[in-house]
Amino acid sequence: MAITTPFTKLMGIEHPIVQGGMQWVGRAEMAAAVSNAGGLGVLTGLTQPTPEALTKEIERCRSMTDKPFGVNLTILPTMTPPPYAEYRRAIIESGIKIVETAGSKPQEHVNEFKANGIKVIHKCTSVRHALSAERMGVDVISIDGFECAGHPGEDDVPGLILIPATVDKVKIPIIASGGFADARGLVAALALGAQGINMGTRFCATKEAPIHERAKQLIVENDERGTNLIFRKLHNTARVGKNSVSDEVVKILAQSEAKFEDVAHLVKGAQGRKLLETGDLDAGLIWAGQSQGLIHDIPSVAELLTRMIEEASAIIRGRLAGFAA
Repeated sequence: MAITTPFTKLMGIEHPIVQGGMQWVGRAEMAAAVSNAGGLGVLTGLTQPTPEALTKEIERCRSMTDKPFGVNLTILPTMTPPPYAEYRRAIIESGIKIVETAGSKPQEHVNEFKANGIKVIHKCTSVRHALSAERMGVDVISIDGFECAGHPGEDDVPGLILIPATVDKVKIPIIASGGFADARGLVAALALGAQGINMGTRFCATKEAPIHERAKQLIVENDERGTNLIFRKLHNTARVGKNSVSDEVVKILAQSEAKFEDVAHLVKGAQGRKLLETGDLDAGLIWAGQSQGLIHDIPSVAELLTRMIEEASAIIRGRLAGFAA
């Protein structure tokens, strides 16, 4: 049984499952594996050090799949912003037709992408931001609940409320993000009004994910409590996997006079990259969500998506149909 929604038709994909943009993880081998399995793979633009490197990574991904895939461009709050316009131009000139945007003030990027016939999925963490993105002209909202890895916003609204609340207010399609890892979540998201799901942490624990085996095992071994919320007092909340580094960040920032500078050495992106590439679990942060509690193995991407669709179909046709009868 296939699960077809307006979102899958809009994106030209087989399954309503998207691989979210993940720093250091969203490389060609990851995105191609998801697209080849029928989902929507996504390259993470800023994982590449330069726009020229992104162009080459897009070409590398095309050599690995003939299916649709997208590129993520996240607008980060930083003192030294990357050359976003140049990354945007690399995406456009490479002929990419699907972009996932995230972060603050994406209007100029949305305008340029839309002017070049690109479909835009924008990630939001609140209904009000989803409405704003809809007014900007994006095609799809990826609504990100409090369970997610990364930045869940400051409202602490979980998906069970946030997904239908967003569906009630926006007119464009939405996909659900944050806390999804298996068929049950997919069916639940569809029941709540979403047209698909976005997964990040679950895809990190797959054979094709370009990260160290020890990082994958950490995700499998952690349970739903295995995350820390950091930067809360700085009003830039982030959910990361629980390890010695994130424990230390929480401890330091719990002090009344603590500032970001007190933890900057612990949270550098280069340190997180070292963890993912070397398997040194004390090197830096690992970004992971509460869905860790639902992840018990490290399958191939194709095995994962086939299993999810088959089990979701069985739930819809079997258990739920039985309840209705």
